[in-house]
Amino acid sequence: MQPGTNMFSEYAKRGEYHRYLDPDWSYYPTYLAKMKFIREYLWKIPKASRVLDLGCGEGVLVEEFLKLGYDIIGLDENYSSEFVLRGDIRKTPFSGMQFDVILCLDVIEHLNYENQEMAISEIRRVLKDDGVVILTIPNLAHFSSRLGFLLKGQLVRTASIKKHPGDRPIKEYLQLLKQEGFQIVQRKGLFPTLPLVFQIIQRWPSRTMWLYALINRLFPYANFCFLNIVVAKKEQRSQVTE
Repeated sequence: MQPGTNMFSEYAKRGEYHRYLDPDWSYYPTYLAKMKFIREYLWKIPKASRVLDLGCGEGVLVEEFLKLGYDIIGLDENYSSEFVLRGDIRKTPFSGMQFDVILCLDVIEHLNYENQEMAISEIRRVLKDDGVVILTIPNLAHFSSRLGFLLKGQLVRTASIKKHPGDRPIKEYLQLLKQEGFQIVQRKGLFPTLPLVFQIIQRWPSRTMWLYALINRLFPYANFCFLNIVVAKKEQRSQVTE
């Protein structure tokens, strides 16, 4: 396997960190919950469905589901292996309408606004007319961020501006998807960032899994959550508002 040589690549700095999870990673509980949702979704689709994992990093899901007999391929700009092609999400090497399901997990926020539009447009191009895209997207307007802005005039970003240059409120991502010809069919929030509880879980993620599960059950309001899982399908061209 060949991690990307890009000097800014996280894989060059951190190694295969999605494959070897650090239980002290502040994102650890949310990552596990996200992956649980994705796995359960993929288990329900026919194995013959063509699946593309865009920005898949080390290709953890790609390798796992290939071994289960699924027709799945990964693409990442900063990583390549026997399971993962190196390529740009904004201009993929695939012909149009090839895939039944496209995954775009914690990727879109790494692009600036202009490139986000290009990426969503490219997803639409390679997705079949009856296909589905699943995105996981950090939400700049999570609860603690709103409170921080109210009290201090400063948003609590989902990561540094260098890492997430396209960070924005989830409603803007939903508007972008609609603008690019998608209809939202399901949305789920993960990690409502209640003050103090948010900080405690980030400080001791593996030891507060029970607390993480509890607040997700009690406060499932997606607009206040740190991460949103968005399932969308293509609208027919005649339905898309110009």
